[in-house]
Amino acid sequence: MTSLAVPEHPWLLPGELVVPAERDRAHPRRTTRDWVVDGLAFLVGLLWVLFATFDALSPNPEAAIALPHDWMVGVDAVLGLVCCGLLWVRRRWPLGLAVATLPLNLFSMAAAVPLLIIYFTVVVHRRTAVAAAVTGAGLLTNLVFSWARPDPNWPYWGTVSWGVVITLAVLAWGMFVRARRQLIVSLRERAERAEAEQQLRIAQARHLERTRIAREMHDVLAHRISLLSLHAGALEFRPDAPADEVARAAGVIRGSAHAALQDLREVIGVLRAEDDGAGDAPEPPQPTLADLPALIAESRSAGVRVNVSDSVASPAEVPAALGRAAYRIVQEGLTNARKHAAGAAVTVDVAGGPGAGLTVAIGNRWPVGVPPGGTLPGAGTGLVGISERVTLAGGRLAYGRDDSGDFRLAAWLPWPA
Repeated sequence: MTSLAVPEHPWLLPGELVVPAERDRAHPRRTTRDWVVDGLAFLVGLLWVLFATFDALSPNPEAAIALPHDWMVGVDAVLGLVCCGLLWVRRRWPLGLAVATLPLNLFSMAAAVPLLIIYFTVVVHRRTAVAAAVTGAGLLTNLVFSWARPDPNWPYWGTVSWGVVITLAVLAWGMFVRARRQLIVSLRERAERAEAEQQLRIAQARHLERTRIAREMHDVLAHRISLLSLHAGALEFRPDAPADEVARAAGVIRGSAHAALQDLREVIGVLRAEDDGAGDAPEPPQPTLADLPALIAESRSAGVRVNVSDSVASPAEVPAALGRAAYRIVQEGLTNARKHAAGAAVTVDVAGGPGAGLTVAIGNRWPVGVPPGGTLPGAGTGLVGISERVTLAGGRLAYGRDDSGDFRLAAWLPWPA
């Protein structure tokens, strides 16, 4: 089946959204997009460390007041560079890095941007309760930082307010990214589950159709083989029978064996289900090509306009299995027309002969809009069963919109000469 798990351009997605195998890994491998994002995060963090360091060494710092000693500026710069390096592994241990670097929020200006990026990673990759706890701890450290590194141009509470605004903005952004990724994963899982369920329904429909065909052919094969046994037994018990009787019995045996082989060809590969029990009711007689007029009349009595073109050569010679398959194909075509194209005229063409095969085609105009009463519900497996029947018979089936835009269901079935 066609897989829904592999996107067209996986390098544009985060590692968690590429394939199920990556989603199930504890630490998904980086995609091209992840490497680009990590590189940009490292570059932004590095530029901030350089800016904060040179600003702290300048006579009139803008980011915060200058530290009393130059060695403190150097230590702050080193801490900022260490945090920039940690950005490359933040996807693997986001919460651990956030907790380990939390004390730096109390005093470090150079590490401010790398710490915000680590905090953003925690919000994206960890559940909301964890993100809320880290946010609360960060807001507490913001109170101490605004007191330890006051801004000369802003009052204390003004600086605290700016820190709160920045923290909540990063929190909102991270929660949005996390919610969007969860939505994508949820939709993908639903699509994969729907595809798997559809494949299961198709497999079940094929199994049921094979079982039904096997049961249908059981009585036919039993009848043929019983004839073979009867006539072979007669020859065994009367070896002195006249030559004409022996020839007649041999002809019957040959004909029965040939018919049995023809019937058996239709059920090769079909697994015969075990009988449900001795109390099962016998199946009713199966329809043949001779029952098509009654089927057409039944549809016409229901209000369906059916135009029939029957040009079958020697209709009396149509094998029962072949006629039954043609009957089922026409039945499915009329059913689909009633369900999906109510009010549209249906054309039924049946043609063929011995050696040329039997062609069955059903067509109707493509529906426009929705019928007033709505379309009839269906399991969507009728055509699957017909396809299986035609395949087992050695034929071909095609259905869909033709060049004129109408719906057409056409099948060719072999008819031995």
